[in-house]
Amino acid sequence: MNIIHAYAAQNENSPLAPFSYQPRQLRDHDVQIEILFCGVCHSDLHQARNEWHNTVFPVVPGHEIVGRVTATGSRCSRFTVGDLVGVGCMVDSCRSCPDCQEGLEQYCENGFVATYNGTDRFDGKTTFGGYASDIVVHEDFVLRVPAHLDLAGVAPLLCAGITTYSPLKHWKVGPGKKVGIVGLGGLGHMGVKIAHAMGAKVVLFTTSPSKVADGKRLGADEVVISKDAEQMAQHTNSFDFILNTVAATHDLTPFINLLKRDGNMTLVGVPEHDHPAPSVASLIFKRRSVSGSLIGGIAGTQEMLDFCGQHNITSDIELIDIAQINEAYERMLKSDVKYRFVIDINTLRDHAAA
Repeated sequence: MNIIHAYAAQNENSPLAPFSYQPRQLRDHDVQIEILFCGVCHSDLHQARNEWHNTVFPVVPGHEIVGRVTATGSRCSRFTVGDLVGVGCMVDSCRSCPDCQEGLEQYCENGFVATYNGTDRFDGKTTFGGYASDIVVHEDFVLRVPAHLDLAGVAPLLCAGITTYSPLKHWKVGPGKKVGIVGLGGLGHMGVKIAHAMGAKVVLFTTSPSKVADGKRLGADEVVISKDAEQMAQHTNSFDFILNTVAATHDLTPFINLLKRDGNMTLVGVPEHDHPAPSVASLIFKRRSVSGSLIGGIAGTQEMLDFCGQHNITSDIELIDIAQINEAYERMLKSDVKYRFVIDINTLRDHAAA
């Protein structure tokens, strides 16, 4: 493989466009992957447009990757050519800090190496992501994909799936637990599916009455319109856990008030501006807590993929041609997707060959 075809942004104002680069030579423990599908995460848009002010251009986004192994390094032992695999948000970490030693590489004290817009620990080069024909990754950060699932629908599990699975598992969601999911987007719809499969009673919170039917289709036992104070009041002091997936600034207190004593609300959406400070009294008088959660470690991500394989869970997607990526970004800003765009990377190869 002498060249990788990709789509990249050259600066924060440029559209994504064809871009080619040479991959690194296979290291001893590397896996070379022919990418089949790559999900489109809102983080991709933030990075491509430098909205987090840390983008190194050119940037090739994409961290929801499903593909097939085409070559392995001389000492690679976990994968062989032909294996179906996935790559998520990380491609390396320091391996030695307490968090890495506990299998929580996403909290690496020295910073994990992001799949794209990261810095390789060995050669110092910027990493390129999954809007590409191929990728080379250390075997320790490659995951096995359940072959019986729709592979395009699997791709978003590598970010949206683990982002929701990780806190649901951490807070011991399961039968007998009442769980709320706030927001029905790329993350929220996965939260509903996974919490339902875990056996919990699932209540979806949305501001959009038009999403009630879809919420129930996805597995919610009940849908509450969060702008309706009367509907909200009916659930006061009743939730064991709430997963808040909304990345827009909003008041957390109305949701905190729905938690039981010792209940927790975990935030997984990062707003552009911080949420208003919640009512401290609402926390103190019921020993409630609000926390955050970031994706998951490699072992946890593999566990999530296996869980989704057992329960036949994939993301609801709209499959697109790579040439539609800039249009997809504009639609994503309008929440005009149910519920995740996924790029058919074969279209990239077709365009490159034309």
